[in-house]
Order: sequence, then structure tokens, then C-alpha cells
Amino acid sequence: MSWFFTNLISAFLLPPLNLLLVAALGLWLWHKRPRIARVLIFSAFTLLWLLATPYVSDALMQQLEGASYAVDSQKHPADAIVVLGGGTYFRAPEYGTDTVSEAALARLRYAAKLQRETGKPILVTGGKPLGNTLSEGMQMKRVLEREFNVPVQWVEGDSDNTFENARLSYPLLAQAGVRRIYLVTHAWHMPRAARAFRAAGFDVIPAPTAFTTRHETTLLTFVPNADALRDSRWFMHEMIGMLWYRLKS
Repeated sequence: MSWFFTNLISAFLLPPLNLLLVAALGLWLWHKRPRIARVLIFSAFTLLWLLATPYVSDALMQQLEGASYAVDSQKHPADAIVVLGGGTYFRAPEYGTDTVSEAALARLRYAAKLQRETGKPILVTGGKPLGNTLSEGMQMKRVLEREFNVPVQWVEGDSDNTFENARLSYPLLAQAGVRRIYLVTHAWHMPRAARAFRAAGFDVIPAPTAFTTRHETTLLTFVPNADALRDSRWFMHEMIGMLWYRLKS
């Protein structure tokens, strides 16, 4: 299934569209089934409010991430570092070309730190899901080498999703005799990513970054905002993705 249709289907399963559809169904039933209509509209409103609340979204993300930790490269050595793409910043005016997104940059920053600590070679993986001319893998290579002064040994630039990241990275590293890897991605993405890479044949040492943290709990923690709704959407996206992986296997 193409990247476009996969994400189109996801849009209908994830907030806010799924909850808006529930509310729309309630409005359509308002005169025919008023009791059911009220339940649907109230449920959609309540869930949208809760999922857009930082207190709820943080709890969901932390449940997905598990305990916060830094990988110990001394106790858990690996042969290479694999960094997953995190999207593109298209036609960036200040750079004059496509470059990595904010999410991808967070992963690259940690990968650079890990490479300096371990000296292990890096593979970057990410294709062209939106048809951009430069793959996410090549964007990541440029940023690591030009801005972090960290060499990249392998580039996988044909994958459109996490499952393909793993499947297409395996032959590149297998040729070099690499099977045990540090896997770098966001902490909320790590459970699904690690599962995919283990299924592809890798011995995975998770090296997550960008954990969900909070300075303090205040009244604003209970006030809905767009960032919290985005995090709740990522939580649901990952849960659906892991369920899909189980069904496929």
C-alpha cells in the first residue's frame, strides 16, 4: 500500500478527524435518534478535550515510551548506529533546498553524540514518501557530515515507512557483517521501530531520544492545546501501527 493511501486511512482512524466524524454522525442522528446523538456528540467533545490536554497526552506518551534512560554503550556495545528519518522540511528558504525536519534533527543530534562516544559507523535510512527529489537519508547524511562533522557510512534512501526502513537496511549492513545495532529514533516511536528491526533480523539495542518530559504540573497542564492533541495522535498512531505489525506477522 502506498504512503499516501496508508496515511489517508490513518487520518480517518486518528484524532481529530475520527472524533469529528463521530460528532458529525451525532448531528445527522439528532432528529432520528436524539439519545444516541447526544451520546455521540458528548463523547466526541469529551475525548477531544481530554486528548488535547497536556496532562493526558503526556501520560499516554510516557506509557508508550516506558522508563526514561540513556543507552550505556559500555555495557551494551553494538557494531553500528542506525538513525531513522523523521520527515522533510521542504524548500527551506534559509537553506535553499529540502532539508531535515525538526523531528529528524533531534534524532541526528543524539546520533552524533552516540557516534562520538562509541566511534561506530552510521547508517541513515529514509526515502521519498512525498516524491521529493532528495531522499530523507541523503538529507540526514548532509546534515550529519556538514553540520555535526560526523561521517555517514551507509545511506538507505528507498524506504517509505518504518517497516521498509528495517527491511531495506538489513542487506546493507549484512554485507558489512553488522547485525547488532544501536537504533536511534524518538522514544515514543521506539517500541514499534525496535519490533520492525528485530523482525528484519537485527539484534537491536534501543537508543531513544526526545522523551516526553515536563518542568512542572500547573493549571495550564489541564488546558487543551494543539501540541497535546498532536502527541495524543502520535500515541494512537503507534498503537495502531503495532497492532498492524502483529496482524501481519
